[in-house]
Amino acid sequence: MTAWGMIVAVLLSCAALLALARMVRGPAVLDRIVAAEALLSLTVAAIGTEAALHRHATTLPILVVISLLGFVGSVAVVRFGAGEEA
Repeated sequence: MTAWGMIVAVLLSCAALLALARMVRGPAVLDRIVAAEALLSLTVAAIGTEAALHRHATTLPILVVISLLGFVGSVAVVRFGAGEEA
């Protein structure tokens, strides 16, 4: 692994730990949901970084599926939140 790969891995790991801490501590449900979305985005970034470093595209379908799950999850949360306020 190159030096850039190590730097990116450390930064993504620190961001994932911070998102995980926010997900555990809360204090509101919305904070936990946003932290889960951030953790999902960090997962996509980590897989994309690994694919770029090793110069292969075999993980591309996984990235598409994870991104679609994140989008559908975000839309569901917004619909649930909007229905709760109305």
